[in-house]
Amino acid sequence: MVEALDDAAVGQWYRTAVEVLSESRGRLDDLNVFPVPDGDTGTNLLLTARAAVAALDAEQRRTTESAWSVLARGAVLGARGNSGTILAQLLRGLADQLAGQAPADGPVFAAALQKAADTAYGAVADPEEGTFLTVARAAGEAAVAAVDAGRTALADVVRAAADGARVALEATPSQLAVLREAGVVDAGGAGLCLVLDALVTTVTGVEPARPPLARRDRFDKRGHKHSGEHLPHAPPAGPGSEVQFLLADADEESVARLHERLAGLGDSLVVVGVDTPTGREWNVHVHVADVGAAIEAGIEAGRPYRISVTPLAPVQPSAPVPGTRAVVAVVSSEGLAGLFGGEGVRVVTCGPDGVREDDVLEEVLGSAAHEVVLLPNDPELIPIAARAATRAREAGRDVGVIPTRSPVQALAAIAVSDPARRFGDDVIAMAEAAAATRWAEVTVAEQEALTSAGLCQAGDALGSAEGDVVVVGRELAAVACELLDRLLSAGGEMATLLVGEDDQLGDTVCRHLATAHPTIEVSRYGGGPGHIPLQVGVE
Repeated sequence: MVEALDDAAVGQWYRTAVEVLSESRGRLDDLNVFPVPDGDTGTNLLLTARAAVAALDAEQRRTTESAWSVLARGAVLGARGNSGTILAQLLRGLADQLAGQAPADGPVFAAALQKAADTAYGAVADPEEGTFLTVARAAGEAAVAAVDAGRTALADVVRAAADGARVALEATPSQLAVLREAGVVDAGGAGLCLVLDALVTTVTGVEPARPPLARRDRFDKRGHKHSGEHLPHAPPAGPGSEVQFLLADADEESVARLHERLAGLGDSLVVVGVDTPTGREWNVHVHVADVGAAIEAGIEAGRPYRISVTPLAPVQPSAPVPGTRAVVAVVSSEGLAGLFGGEGVRVVTCGPDGVREDDVLEEVLGSAAHEVVLLPNDPELIPIAARAATRAREAGRDVGVIPTRSPVQALAAIAVSDPARRFGDDVIAMAEAAAATRWAEVTVAEQEALTSAGLCQAGDALGSAEGDVVVVGRELAAVACELLDRLLSAGGEMATLLVGEDDQLGDTVCRHLATAHPTIEVSRYGGGPGHIPLQVGVE
């Protein structure tokens, strides 16, 4: 039983939340009818939580900063969609109260949760009841009520918060007609309930027993009962596109003017700020009819980047939206999913049994984009991606497969992507960037074998370049440094490091590069798969 939320417990909470949201993503997407029925609430919540955990994985071993602050920053900068942005605001509100303080016991957490729910209301331009916000407020009020009743243990407080959220969730159809008509509870609120249940699991070690999330029976005008399972979502109202971007180099006054302008242009406006090592940044989300005006408002306020525009009308797989473009990447860990998701890339995460062709096809079609770039990121997955692309083309998509053999090649391709270019030209530019990136990795031998660099024993460190073993040794760090020396001996201006679970290895390699190759620009990322300690790209 966890008595107080320290950094380790906070990190475990969000890792558990990612697992739960991943399992429930499809059900949450199916519940999504408000504010628009675009079927992506579960996906957006998952990508936001993944971004938070990816930030923690990248920073926790090389900073003394509170896990609350790191998670909040990762969530805000990686937040996706309306619900994801509000979830990020809620986490930032908790961080404002708890970061840098002693581990949070029951009363402290209850007060922080209530305050965070209040600040989440403030981040939304026109808050409505029967939504994520209602559920968050109920959770905070229930936690405080438990403390007032003398149940001050952390386990009692988080159970009360989660139970209070569930009660509020069940009442959401009575508060919003669109939910009642579709026979669903609010999707964002349901996702928050799962996040709070993950907290209960973390604190108590016992997963709460809950009924499954599903559409409910509803009644027609004659009183005849029928299931809402196959009902169409309600038609979207108001503005026609979701615009989201990060905003840097802006002061509070400029952001206030931006908020006022966007409120006049559309709805579902959420603006969330967070402190970063280079200054304060904001995640801006709005639904508008005039996309250009929304982006221009961002330019006037500061420096918008990572801009995404998504049509809000629900799109069936057989009817892609002309002129829209998406990038889909296959990844092998939750950390990579968060990293790529933070770059606006849709991801397919390999499970223990790999990934199926149908999984890749589903993500391509689910993007609703007419033009899709597909990044397999593994030599063995290239044929699977090619077959999925062929089937997607038969369904009316224009799909370009870039045969990336490593995530570092995909990162290079994404860096040069430009949606303003013609699709064919963009695919060529991305392919050229990937091909110009020499890739390598450090792994651990599972058994004795004869490699191209000689005999290795189980437990030896193996340095491979372009798939061929070129270095064998006992120490991971020594093999990694020698591997980099060999790669850079052929020239290079930039090295990309994708570090697995051993941050100390990443630190050692970075020190070696700074000393032995001081002119090389180094980009380091965390979140690599556990079975590959280090992946390297040299451009």
